[in-house]
Amino acid sequence: MDSNLSVATVRALVIDMINKANSGHPGMALGSAPALYTLFTKELRVFCEDSKWENRDRFVLASGHASALLYSLLHLSGFDVSMDDLKQFRQWQSKTPGHPEMRITDGVDCSSGPLGQGIPTAVGMAMAEKFLATKFNKDGYNIVDHYTYVLCGDGDLQEGVTYEGSSLAGHLALGKLIVLYDSNNVQLDGPISMAFSEDVKKRFEAMNWQVIDVKDGEDLGALAKALKKAKREKFKPSLIINHTVIGKGSINEGTSKVHGAPLGEEDGRRAKDSYGFKYDEDFYVPDEVYKDFKKNAITRSKRAYNKWQKLMAKYAKNFPDDYAAYKQAMSGKVIFDEKPLLKSFEDVDEEATRNTSLKCIQEVAKQVPTFMSGCADLASSTKTTIKGEDRFSPENYGGRNMYFGIREFAMVCIMNGIMLHGGMKIAAGGFLVFSDYFKAALRMSCLQELPIILPLSHDSIAVGEDGPTHQPVEQLAGLRSMVDLLVIRPADAYETACAWKIAIEAETEPTAIILTRQGVKNCTHATYDDVIKGAYIVGHEEDELEGIIIAAGSEVSLALEGQKKLFAMGHKGVRVVSMPCTELFDAQNAEYKESVLPDRIRARMAVEMGTDFGWYKYVGLDGFVMSVRTFGSSAPASRVIKEYGFDSDHIVRNYLRLFEK
Repeated sequence: MDSNLSVATVRALVIDMINKANSGHPGMALGSAPALYTLFTKELRVFCEDSKWENRDRFVLASGHASALLYSLLHLSGFDVSMDDLKQFRQWQSKTPGHPEMRITDGVDCSSGPLGQGIPTAVGMAMAEKFLATKFNKDGYNIVDHYTYVLCGDGDLQEGVTYEGSSLAGHLALGKLIVLYDSNNVQLDGPISMAFSEDVKKRFEAMNWQVIDVKDGEDLGALAKALKKAKREKFKPSLIINHTVIGKGSINEGTSKVHGAPLGEEDGRRAKDSYGFKYDEDFYVPDEVYKDFKKNAITRSKRAYNKWQKLMAKYAKNFPDDYAAYKQAMSGKVIFDEKPLLKSFEDVDEEATRNTSLKCIQEVAKQVPTFMSGCADLASSTKTTIKGEDRFSPENYGGRNMYFGIREFAMVCIMNGIMLHGGMKIAAGGFLVFSDYFKAALRMSCLQELPIILPLSHDSIAVGEDGPTHQPVEQLAGLRSMVDLLVIRPADAYETACAWKIAIEAETEPTAIILTRQGVKNCTHATYDDVIKGAYIVGHEEDELEGIIIAAGSEVSLALEGQKKLFAMGHKGVRVVSMPCTELFDAQNAEYKESVLPDRIRARMAVEMGTDFGWYKYVGLDGFVMSVRTFGSSAPASRVIKEYGFDSDHIVRNYLRLFEK
């Protein structure tokens, strides 16, 4: 079979897809076609009849704008991507969107688009493979044994998060991570020399990577040898620098003009001729090309798939308990019993919710064997360490404590990769104010419906002495604005335990649990049924309802203190509502929302030590929000809280002003 014809066909499909859509990025897709053809037909183990095969190799297209290349290869490799799907490239509700989306297109392992996130996401996949292999493999039964591949470009290597992830991958000796780097020296605005001149080879070698040079990206033999060499290296991730020509075959090849614009009919024909592709019909695949992929991609992978299925059958027979635990882990479903935690809080009067969260983490680790907890170098402050467990490291890939270093952005990318791989639950913490560093990755968590867990501590101006750089003000509003993210700010230990139950049982929603540094009173005695509704009545009125105080987090106990003082003043119609999660409350039916916040009651006040953005949705324009409108101050927490007016006396005064209008 003529491999060159197969590569030419892949390129022709790329040209036709982008021309028909009159939109897309032919440059990298044409340049990297030989490399990905070699990967798909020589090494990649994926099976089109079971695209979610647990032991498949994972592939991440870091440069998601080259999606036409991936879709062409998925079609030829037998996945549920038809020729009609290729013709609908970038169209409304098609299976072939502008950038790969893992919940839309069969065979796509990772949604991609924002440059830089692909490699650290793949690092998470490789870490998950190591962890699960250590936990479940037995002598002669390597049921978890696969590689993670990435295709990236020059743009990816200019993003800082790429190096955050690559540095950690080298440190962790992730030898089954292999990156194909399309080095064409061109980006959208022109030659990369305008902005980039570092020695990539030396930098990756300094990060403990194996670096392999392929001088000619058209040389299929050299590409195949490079992949073999990469797979032989057991203790270093591999970077294959593949020197290519952007927009290969176009009259504008080698220039930025071909990065993100269709070639058009005339130039497309010229390019096809240069490949030796002599067929006039658009979207045409010669029979011998289908046969090539049938033999070298589909049948080859099917043999590996069938071999693994036989191995799994023996594993199930010889290790039934481990098999059951493995299947349970891969299902992604968890049932968490929070009742032992709730019972233990009965004798606790006051506790920082970050400390409560630490107790929750121990209980989660006990109940969920494939749960891992980590942090961005703040474990002693964020309280995320699983006691009695080792660190995830080359010496013990079964360790359940992950130290990401001061790499918040990469941390969440890696968490995404772990969840995309499947078989694990992952939580990792940091300070709430540092959530700004990782929001781009968290957006991808939400978009891909990955239930990562982010216990974020130091939740307000009560951080104290570290001052305004460390005191979050607008971060809560920013997180709450993110689509499909659950943001839970528990008031006390009871709500914290329930928040963890919600987070660990989630199957599609990422969850941020917002935690205090300072002690808070155990004031709610909340149950899961309370917290899962997002808001509930924590302090009932003693007379006809006249007004409502809404609070979240540590401010709930302040609101309850204010209610007591108001009762003593004769205002017995005051209700206090705890609102740990606005997203969950908004999802309730109208009847429940009316029962908590009756529309007829216009005297409403919200209390939160952060920006007031978002709260007027619940108090109305005639309501009042006790909030923070500056970036905080450096002083002991008690002084800062007092100076900013967060005490029960201010709650009383502000509540009474509602009736002066």
